[in-house]
Amino acid sequence: MSGTTSGSGRSGRSERAGRGGGRGSDRRGGGRPRPERVSPARLVAYDVVAAVRDSDAYANLLLPTRIERARLSAADAALATELTYGTLRLLGRYDAVIALAAGRDVAAIDPPVLDVLRLGAHQLLATRVPTHAAVNESVALVRRVAPSAAGFVNAVLRTVSRREPAEWLDLVADEAGSRDEALAAMHSHPVWIVRALRAALEREGRGDELLELLEADNASPRVNLVALPGLVDDAASLGERDRYSPVGLTADAPFALVAAHEGRVRVQDEGSQIAALALSRVDPVRPGERWLDLCSGPGGKTALLAAEALAGGASLVANEVVPARAELVRRAVAPVPLEVPVVVGDGREIDPPASGADRGYDRILLDAPCTGLGALRRRPEARWRKSPTDVAELTRLQGELADAAFAALAPGGVLAYVTCSPHTAETHGTLGRALDRWGDAAEALDTAAVVQGLARHPLDLAGDDRAVQLWPHRHGTDAMFIALVRKR
Repeated sequence: MSGTTSGSGRSGRSERAGRGGGRGSDRRGGGRPRPERVSPARLVAYDVVAAVRDSDAYANLLLPTRIERARLSAADAALATELTYGTLRLLGRYDAVIALAAGRDVAAIDPPVLDVLRLGAHQLLATRVPTHAAVNESVALVRRVAPSAAGFVNAVLRTVSRREPAEWLDLVADEAGSRDEALAAMHSHPVWIVRALRAALEREGRGDELLELLEADNASPRVNLVALPGLVDDAASLGERDRYSPVGLTADAPFALVAAHEGRVRVQDEGSQIAALALSRVDPVRPGERWLDLCSGPGGKTALLAAEALAGGASLVANEVVPARAELVRRAVAPVPLEVPVVVGDGREIDPPASGADRGYDRILLDAPCTGLGALRRRPEARWRKSPTDVAELTRLQGELADAAFAALAPGGVLAYVTCSPHTAETHGTLGRALDRWGDAAEALDTAAVVQGLARHPLDLAGDDRAVQLWPHRHGTDAMFIALVRKR
């Protein structure tokens, strides 16, 4: 384990608790102490948070599996979900609070103990869980993973419980070395991401929205659905329609709705829907058009494009470099009665003739690999996994993929360059350099006009009309960047 202490361990109180002699033990004739009961929801939440930290697991993939395996009731599943995502979203804030309450840097606390403290801090500072339940269950939990730390966890969480959340935020801000560091700790974003988000907003003349954006990143989003056009007869009656996407909706029981429609209704963020529709609806579809989804995994946008292609008489090819993700694409498009070949290969080496597009593709979606800073509310752990050094490598890859996509376009064809990141290096930076390389062969389209034309209600957009930047705080979507380019 990393860290220099067990977080606890040397006080007599902690050692006694670690040997099971504290409250709740049961020796029954000198045998081993009976473990204190921990609620199933907290065990699942701890398991997922620890896996995210220890093995880079994805909470959105692991949590449903662990909930099902533990056979949690609906109430316990809701609690496990809140504890998991709430802790991961506000992990930076809780680490700052824990450091103050413990009187030591969190790097000096063994990771399993720190995970228990984070879960406990979330219960104390952001939920209605009673103090005694949050503390006692955390102590019982740590006895399972690091028994000698029980006294330490009890003491730290008791200290946390003695102040209101607003007081802790003030203390965290006072301890910060700069304004950006204070914002980072209070709103649980790495400093470099705070600065990147500010720069993106300032480019639009909206720098004063930074706090709203940081808060939106930490809010739990509602599950959003897409009803694949032409394949769902009763789409308008399934739930509340999205404000902007003409094919999106929300519902009270979204997963039951998905199951009932066998893939024709899918979970998909509204911003992702708009990105795919910007390409499929930029021009009327001519029968016989050939479309390509260049980086298609896991297949959500591919499925929507497939439905649109089917309605317009176009064909669609999907490419994905990772075989496992290519299989997800195949599953995603299976409900659409259109043959969609899924090619496994490097998008930088796409060969149009090999896919039957001897003159090139008429429309190409490049949903480029990126930092994912636009989806932090849905994948909160992503903010702790990326660093500024990742951006240079990603922008290089984005540029190479963009060049390959542009080369694969037929004359008059349209490329949609999309990222789930508002970082200006990955958006306007990559796009601008590509347009410079392509010169007069490329025409940047009025993407804002296209998106406004397909949206159900006008969007509050800012900045350059040749690109659209969506925002969680402004539009309720992931922070998708969309730019349309035509090949002359």
